[in-house]
Amino acid sequence: MTPFGTNLVAMVTPMRPGGALDEPALASLVDHLLATGGDGLVVGGTTGESPTLTGAESAGLVRAVATRAAGRARVIAGIGTYDTATSIRRAREAEAEGADALLLVCPYYSRPTQAGIVAHCTAVADATPLPVMLYDVPARTGVAFEVPTLLELAGHPRIQAVKDAKGDLFEAMTVLARTSLAYYCGIDELNLPYLASGATGVVSVVGNVFADRNAALIHAVRDGDLGAARAIQAALLPVAEAIMRTSQGAIMAKAALAERGIIPHATVRLPLLESPQAHLERLREVLADGDAGGHLAEVGPAAVAIAALP
Repeated sequence: MTPFGTNLVAMVTPMRPGGALDEPALASLVDHLLATGGDGLVVGGTTGESPTLTGAESAGLVRAVATRAAGRARVIAGIGTYDTATSIRRAREAEAEGADALLLVCPYYSRPTQAGIVAHCTAVADATPLPVMLYDVPARTGVAFEVPTLLELAGHPRIQAVKDAKGDLFEAMTVLARTSLAYYCGIDELNLPYLASGATGVVSVVGNVFADRNAALIHAVRDGDLGAARAIQAALLPVAEAIMRTSQGAIMAKAALAERGIIPHATVRLPLLESPQAHLERLREVLADGDAGGHLAEVGPAAVAIAALP
């Protein structure tokens, strides 16, 4: 297993009506993800509604997930903020609560220069001994990690990976060719092309519901069975569309988990709102359509293997 895992899930944060954290539902979700092949659990990231979580809640989530996973999957804590001092404090808290690695988003809102991004990431990576995955999501942060910045940060011994939610495959392949950084696809719609281009794995929102399908996809690409991989990806596309393009990933992933009975409520915190009825009806159609499209039985046993990934 890599320091981060391979089949990573960007976990939602289960909440009760009213917005309080739901620890029993969190335990149920962890059990579900472990049972369906997730080997990396990303806690308190974008899908976990990180901007609405207090520092104490973020640390408590890491502790609860690490305790429940009990070494059966890597626990990656989302600790990045727009403030370097706060990010360092959260990194140290995550380490103390049992995180195996850190997810560090590019500072958002303040839009630092590339030199500022390097200084920020270096300071956070220097603060703990944990491996760091950079999170490149310019649609949310307003600024991207440019290639020279990634090349420079790759020289830090603890900065070891990138979650790429930018979607520039040429740039990803350029960095892969010139560094030892592990790449993880952070866009469910593009998991197959990233894996085929050399990505180590995925950080998936859809994986909250179908981590086993992502495991099958990763295995198929590793085995060189691109026919099976294309069939799996085709079966997952309606799910990716319903969860990622209907409204917002955290909203729809919670709705899907509630529909499946994995968590009891689809509650999100403002400014997010729960799915309207029209979105729920579309989601139910997809979930009912042969369990993610109904085509996996046609692609052979190798594609549906969900054994633990090395």
